[in-house]
Amino acid sequence: MKKIIFILSLCLVLANMAYSQTVFIGNQVWMTENLNVDKFRNGDLIPEAKTEADWLLAGENKQAAWSYYNNEPANDKKLHKLYNWYAVNDPRGLDPDGWKVPSEAEWTALIDYLGGEGVAGSKLKSTSGWEENGNGTNESGFSALRGGFRNAAGQFDLINTHGGWWSSTEKDTAEAFHRHMNSSGGKIYGGTFSKTTGFSVRCLRN
Repeated sequence: MKKIIFILSLCLVLANMAYSQTVFIGNQVWMTENLNVDKFRNGDLIPEAKTEADWLLAGENKQAAWSYYNNEPANDKKLHKLYNWYAVNDPRGLDPDGWKVPSEAEWTALIDYLGGEGVAGSKLKSTSGWEENGNGTNESGFSALRGGFRNAAGQFDLINTHGGWWSSTEKDTAEAFHRHMNSSGGKIYGGTFSKTTGFSVRCLRN
């Protein structure tokens, strides 16, 4: 029995090693990298949408999908994957055990702690990688990078100047809340987008 418990404990440690890079911001604990999984928590594969047609079909069917920006695996190294909101909301669990996709209220708590929407973006953005002199101070340690996005039609845009992250909060059957930053200043923006859009995901500790 002790041997079984040890093996199970070791498996849990190994499963969470990839998510060991964390930062305390206020009373929250965040990952310092975008989520990068291709399986749900139960082990089922999350479908990769390699073409515009694949992405469009997933959206029409309200099914989970992910992709690399421009479908180029090289973009996985730092920026990691883009997910539609159906992946975020899938009952099989996109987030690893012990983590969650933050709600709109939890994003707001982070932003308020950092001084509000007008200045929080600069404190969240990394000190390199943003074009047009758009780097941040990364005072928070969040290390936000510009991952671009994938629109509902499956087209990619703005990888060098924009970063967007889903929340777990939906507005209605068609849209959900997200947050994004760009290279034009230190602001972080909120609002809603079509659930068929592909954004990055950043997880918060349960």
